[in-house]
Amino acid sequence: MLPNVSFLEASVAAGLGFALVFVHLWRRSRQKLQEDDPSQPRTMGSRVLIGGGSGFIGTALRKLLEHRGYQVTLISRTPGKNKITWDEVKKTGLPECYAVVGMQGSNILNIFRRWTDGFKKEVWDSRVETTKTLAQAISEASNPPKVWVSFSGVGYYKPSYVYDYDEDSPGGDFDYISQLATAWEEAAKLPAENTNTREVIIRSGVVLGRDGGAIKQMYFSFWFGSGGVIGDGMQFFPWIHINDLTRLVMHALENEKVTGVLNGVAPETITNWDFTKEFNTVLLRPGFFPLPRPIVNFALGEERAKMLTEGQAVVPKRTLESGFTFNFPKIKMAFDNMFSYRKWFFSY
Repeated sequence: MLPNVSFLEASVAAGLGFALVFVHLWRRSRQKLQEDDPSQPRTMGSRVLIGGGSGFIGTALRKLLEHRGYQVTLISRTPGKNKITWDEVKKTGLPECYAVVGMQGSNILNIFRRWTDGFKKEVWDSRVETTKTLAQAISEASNPPKVWVSFSGVGYYKPSYVYDYDEDSPGGDFDYISQLATAWEEAAKLPAENTNTREVIIRSGVVLGRDGGAIKQMYFSFWFGSGGVIGDGMQFFPWIHINDLTRLVMHALENEKVTGVLNGVAPETITNWDFTKEFNTVLLRPGFFPLPRPIVNFALGEERAKMLTEGQAVVPKRTLESGFTFNFPKIKMAFDNMFSYRKWFFSY
């Protein structure tokens, strides 16, 4: 005799089964993004030091490195497990390691911090001075790391509605943001006599990922339908998916031919309007309310607000020439990856 199962019980069981299958497939898809690229060598058990490894990007990079068999040590202000402090680096130098990655820096778009001279100095020192500390420690190491990867930003290039910028384009000396990028890159340079450590600088665009960064900051305004364009929306919006950025760091670490500046941006050039449209589309929201430029200037300070109200068309020319391939070359692909699971549960 068949057991007496009510329609409600059967529905609940079916729903739970569907949810479990969906969660399994979603987790599997995330794991697959981190699977090893068989074309890349792996340095098993080698130590990588990360400055700024506790943030959104650093956390994602640490997970990928550990997945690929590296030992990761974070450089932090406070001591802890698998950590060394900045003071230790200054006093005793670097521990033996295969590579150093410098991505430290205060959040320049922290809306809770006024754009004062004091905060500007904090932003500057958290990037430039700490990078100088790492570069000096590398140059003084008796057994220096094989690779030194440091970060900068696309603010190095002058905002324009016309020009496309690649890694060889001029820039770097027209406002605070560009001067910061230039000083940051200069601080990373090792002495000319250095021949043991390969140097790579990644000029990153806006990093997109559902677990942090710009997407996390903007999510609720878009979710409630108030995510509109900033200013006229025609300013370029150089971007990169967090998965591609961490893979680009890995590419720089493991490919001995990679040196110099790489633009950490996706191949597809988009505007703020394109970004806003895709964000609202994937969340199935209207996005009626634009954010006028004067309001952004008032909230952030005009000098800092330019990071949102102005933009550059940046192309990853040397990045592609180095053999790197993007998992998410188009903004629609990036948003589908970040939010596809929401369509199942939140569609109308």
